[in-house]
This record gives sequence, C-alpha cells and structure tokens, in this order.
Amino acid sequence: MILVVDGLNRDRFTSLLDEMFQLRARVFRDRLGWDVQVRDGREIDMFDDLDPAYLLLLDENMNVVGCNRMLQTTGPHMLSDVFDDILCGQPPLRSATVWENTRFCVDTERLKRPGSSKTVSYATCELMVGILEYGRDSGISDVISVIDPLMDRVLKRSDNAPYDYIGQTVQMGKTKAMAALNDCTDERIDRVRRFAGITGEVFLDEDEVADAIAAIESVKHLPMDLQNYCDAQIADATTPQEREAAIALQRTLSDLYSSPARCDA
Repeated sequence: MILVVDGLNRDRFTSLLDEMFQLRARVFRDRLGWDVQVRDGREIDMFDDLDPAYLLLLDENMNVVGCNRMLQTTGPHMLSDVFDDILCGQPPLRSATVWENTRFCVDTERLKRPGSSKTVSYATCELMVGILEYGRDSGISDVISVIDPLMDRVLKRSDNAPYDYIGQTVQMGKTKAMAALNDCTDERIDRVRRFAGITGEVFLDEDEVADAIAAIESVKHLPMDLQNYCDAQIADATTPQEREAAIALQRTLSDLYSSPARCDA
C-alpha cells in the first residue's frame, strides 16, 4: 500500500522519509552505481528541497519498500536542470499538467526475504499504479520520467509502455538515459492493474499510518505475550472506536513497562 507524503504532511512522517533516503542511497549508488550525492547513508539532492510529492510503498510493518518522487515541470526539475543533454537543444517541456517522476525504486533485498507479502514485480506495478492514480486524481495529464533502458523494458513488460519519448537516448555515466511520457488515464491504469492482478485501493490513509507507526513504536517495551495480545485486539477491532481503544490500551501498557518507577522496582 502507498502513502503520499508532501509539503502538507511531511512533518508527520520524517522517519519514513529518512528510510526512503536511505533506500535511494542503497539502490542508486550501491546497486546501480549512479553518480549521486550520498551523505550519512542518505541520497538527497536539491530537488528534495522543493517540497515534491513522494509516494512511499509500505509493507505490513510500515517499512518503506519502494518510493518515487513527483515534481512539477513548471519549475526546476531533473530533465531541465540535470539531464538536459537528453533534450538535444530542445526547450524543456513545461506544463502545470505534466509532472516529472524520478527516483523510482523498490527494495529488492527486503522484498525477496522469506515471509515478504509482496514480490518485486507486484511492488513495482503497485507503485506504477500509484503514480498514475495520483496523477489522474490530481489533475495531472502526463508523467515524464527519466529512465534507463532496463526501466524502459520493465514498463513495457508491465503493459505500461511509454506512448512517446522526448529528445534522444544519451550516455549518462555508466548507463544510458531517456525521457519517457506516460498518460495518466483510466485505460492505462486498468492495463497495469490487470497485468499485476491489483484490485482495490492502493493508497493508505495518513491517519491510519500515523497510528500504526505509533503502535509499532509503543510495543517495543512490552513483553511478547502482551505485544501479541495488543496486536490481536487491534486486528480484531470492527469499528474506529474499538481500534482507538485498543491502541490507547497498548500505549498505556507500553508507558507502564517503560516507566523509570517500574524499572527500579
């Protein structure tokens, strides 16, 4: 499932954004060998300072297992300011309804671990659906993506082939790069959903994510039997009121077990 983090709610999810920056470092520098700036194990560039929208793919334990970044093309963006060689002298595409999608990646190591509820292929397609539905619902008509030939093949295999390309394919360091265009239409969304077998909603409610993160943090001090009991109460809740009461109980117990008075007893 996907959580959208932007300038309006990023203060609530700083820990998830930190995970995302660490994932980007592992993927783009360590695995792909891209020439990106990494500090303290986190890949962050100047475009992250422009309040972009991030789509974070989370697993059932609220770990970031995939991400991408959405940025308006009316201002600075990677195709116009970093990968302008692709344009071969053409002016960059600028439109309020065309956004740039970059830093798309999934955590293949975590997704391949035994017990993972998602495959790499499913997670990749789920993130694609999230990008397209976020675009459609936000009034974005098209998404432009700077991709390498491998990602181009992934898009085509997922029935999400670009309908056009801008400029030319050029050498960028150790790999080649191109700028692909995808429309955010129901037809395209349906194709990717059918290919991957994705049904139902792909987006998470931010309040529910915040509650889940708080619940995960709160159980760190609890004995295992109480952790299991609280998890069962939350899972079995049938109304928002029951869920809130179960989470409140979990927090109370956690506070009790982590209090200095109890530790000294």
